[in-house]
Amino acid sequence: MLLTFRFVSTFIPAVATCAALTIPNAVAAEYPTKPIRMVVPFAPGGPADIFGRAVGQRLTDRLGQLVVIDNRGGGGGNIGAEIVSRSLPDGYTIFLGTPGVLISNPAMGKVAFDTMRDFAPVVLAANMSSLMVLHPSVPARNVKEFIDYARARPAQLTYGSSGNGSASHLASELFKLTAKVNMSHVPYKGAAPAVTDLLAGNINVMVIGVPAALPFVRAGRLTALGVASPQRHPSAMDLPTIAESGLPGFEIANWFAVLAPKGTPAAIVSRLNTELNSILRAAETRERFLQQGFENVGGTPDQLGSYLRTENDKWTKVVREAHIRAD
Repeated sequence: MLLTFRFVSTFIPAVATCAALTIPNAVAAEYPTKPIRMVVPFAPGGPADIFGRAVGQRLTDRLGQLVVIDNRGGGGGNIGAEIVSRSLPDGYTIFLGTPGVLISNPAMGKVAFDTMRDFAPVVLAANMSSLMVLHPSVPARNVKEFIDYARARPAQLTYGSSGNGSASHLASELFKLTAKVNMSHVPYKGAAPAVTDLLAGNINVMVIGVPAALPFVRAGRLTALGVASPQRHPSAMDLPTIAESGLPGFEIANWFAVLAPKGTPAAIVSRLNTELNSILRAAETRERFLQQGFENVGGTPDQLGSYLRTENDKWTKVVREAHIRAD
């Protein structure tokens, strides 16, 4: 009996350990067996929703299970992010995050989640380049001229944004800090009313998405200063970047990233990453997304995690130095 007892006491933990190692792999091998929810933290119709639905449809085709888009707008994206951060980490809830939700909002405080602690990175999916544009009444035709003009008129020029802490707000504050100019912020409840006032000349300058800005630039209703991304935009190669047009080192990216709740099995994260990268690499997908203003990226979960840490350091500094607070 003594020998039997010792054998069993040694064997059971070994079996338990083996089971603990194999169960996640078995689950991942069968994954997915039911619909997947992709939480988009904004109302339908915006860029994140458009991109999320396009990716979701293609992911449905590849996985053989429906990917349902769950729009959870409100709180500047905080509501959707919090829902995902508290969801079961089983691969059936994923998140389409943006820099405003994952980086800016936590930097400003008053959020119930921690980007670095509560999410498992899956893939950096795409960038949406932005363009700094002026009302034509401002007599500047490039970044250097505009900096000189603004410095000669401290606090007299106004820039619009789609809201306090939005990507357009933070981009303009980074420009102020980098160029050492002083402009006054005019926040709006969304990009559309801000662009309307810019076109009317009620504000002087704004950073907006390339697809939204280009028609007005081509029509002569707005003056393009430069693209805010590191490279020129594929659909507007004639427009220089802000960095090459007079402000070296300046760059911003309005990106979309897919994440899962922290603790999601690595095998499931890897499967999602593989399928999403296949979608993003496909020539037809790249061309169609580019027409909508999205530049596909892709990469590994580790690369996304590293990128999030870099973005967090960069924009936390901007929020602190510009004294930006949540509404």
